Amino acid sequence: MSQSTLRRLPAVLIVDDEVRSQEALRRTLEEDFEVHCASSAAEGMEILEKEQSTASLRIVLCDQRMPGTTGVQFLKEVRLRWPDIVRIILSGYTDAEDIITGVNEAGIWQYLLKPWQPDQLLLTLQRAAEVWRLQQENQRLSLDLRTAEPVLKRRVESKFDKAKHAFGLAGLIRAPASPLNGVCDLIGRIAPFDLSVMVTGESGTGKEMVARAIHYESRRAAKPFITENCGALPDTLLESELFGYKRGAFTGAVEDRIGRFQQADGGTLFLDEIGETSPAFQVKLLRVLQEGEFRPLGSNRQVTVDVRVIAATNRNLEEGVRSGRFREDLYYRLATIALHVPPLRERAMDIPLLARRLLDSSCQALGKAVDGFTNEALACIVAYRWPGNVRELQNEILRMVALSDSPKLGADLLSPRVLRTPVGESPGDDMAWAANLTGGLKERMDQLEMQVLKEAMIRLRWNKSQAARELGLSRVGLRAKLVRYGLEPS
Repeated sequence: MSQSTLRRLPAVLIVDDEVRSQEALRRTLEEDFEVHCASSAAEGMEILEKEQSTASLRIVLCDQRMPGTTGVQFLKEVRLRWPDIVRIILSGYTDAEDIITGVNEAGIWQYLLKPWQPDQLLLTLQRAAEVWRLQQENQRLSLDLRTAEPVLKRRVESKFDKAKHAFGLAGLIRAPASPLNGVCDLIGRIAPFDLSVMVTGESGTGKEMVARAIHYESRRAAKPFITENCGALPDTLLESELFGYKRGAFTGAVEDRIGRFQQADGGTLFLDEIGETSPAFQVKLLRVLQEGEFRPLGSNRQVTVDVRVIAATNRNLEEGVRSGRFREDLYYRLATIALHVPPLRERAMDIPLLARRLLDSSCQALGKAVDGFTNEALACIVAYRWPGNVRELQNEILRMVALSDSPKLGADLLSPRVLRTPVGESPGDDMAWAANLTGGLKERMDQLEMQVLKEAMIRLRWNKSQAARELGLSRVGLRAKLVRYGLEPS
């Protein structure tokens, strides 16, 4: 075996005054270690001084009973000069005092008794080599951490600033004249104070975004923001999710679990769809909010937490209080401050800005590059009333990006329900808008015909031949109608 190959093996120094014992140890270890032998403590020190200049020796295996000194005394000196070396005593005696002295003063890692077994000896030294390696790695990591601490601190601060920009007030997209501005103003005023907040609004309006904005504008911004959908779980599962449980608390509880309240300690807990909880669960939740403590399932110990609670619902909880479905005391505990998020149909001026932001996120999610919307597509998007609010708008844009094969998203990619709804009319009932048409029968029929023509032309990408076939018209007749209603594209 070449010298370069030997150098790649971990090195061990055997110190034993008996030559036969040295040779037996060497034969056992030489396939896995680079072995050095010394017959006395003085010779061992010479080898250590020589080899440690190259930092190659990792383990010292020393006999306890040697002329002139003991193994423990020798290893005390080794510990003082080379503390990283793993120290092992080989002894035929089990003197308790020697063992205690060796552990306390010489830092002995392991005692091996004679007569030793080859397999046991080899396994012990392999573990010792791993201990040495882990020590070195730990020292390197500690040095790296000390060196990198200022850089890491700056990176954490940078990430926090980005999170605050993305999820704070700056993350709530709105136009200068948006009805959402009043909500944002109120958020800025209440966020610094640890008051419970009830966020109301239709599904998909962005109530969780509002809750995040409150959190990131508060003094708790550097702490966790934890969410739980109360309407998605039955009472028993919701209780275990929020409060946690101990191992064996119920069938399937194979390990301890920390609940949402503990996860949010020091930060904010957002309880979505709070109106879906049962009166029985509301009693348990009220106690946590009042006392600031709870007992995990299967535990006999109370856990105290410091959590700001923000709740949200799309229900009328005041009506729920009057009907007895929602506890009055819990309602007032949660609704110290009430925020109502207006639906998207009342925020038409925000739609172009929201659409642009959602387009960017959709392109990133799908890995496609799209420049924007055509004017026609954007006009249709703004005209639609979006009963599903921002969530529906997000899904619509995601669908358009997936179907697109052009640099810009055209109106032909929109869903039929978006195309067929005239400006300002509700899409909930396909014929509701027709009942609101004004004028005589002819004027109303003209408005209806214009809407049908417009929807067909947009959907078919203004292909007159295809539109004429679908509508049962000639190309000349179709073109005449388009000119009549001012629908002929420039």
